[in-house]
Amino acid sequence: MSTMNISLPEALKAFVDEQVDSRGFGTSSEYVRELIRKDQERLQLRELLLAGARSRPAAAADGAYFATLRDRIGGRTSTRRS
Repeated sequence: MSTMNISLPEALKAFVDEQVDSRGFGTSSEYVRELIRKDQERLQLRELLLAGARSRPAAAADGAYFATLRDRIGGRTSTRRS
C-alpha cells in the first residue's frame, strides 16, 4: 500500500477526527479510504445513469407495456397484498 500525506486546516482535521471517533473508524486513513471508495462508486453510478439517459428506449412504456408486465408477474402481487 502506498502512503500519501495531506495537509489540512485545523478545522478540517478536527472534523476528520470527529468522524473517525463517532463513526467507528480506526484511523483517519480508514475514513479517507472510505470517502474515496464512495466517490468512486458515485462516479460509476453517474456514468451508468448517463449511459442509460443517452440510450434509446427499447420499447414504448405505454398502457400495453404495463399490462404485459402485470401479466408476467401474475399472481405474485396478489400473494404479497394479503
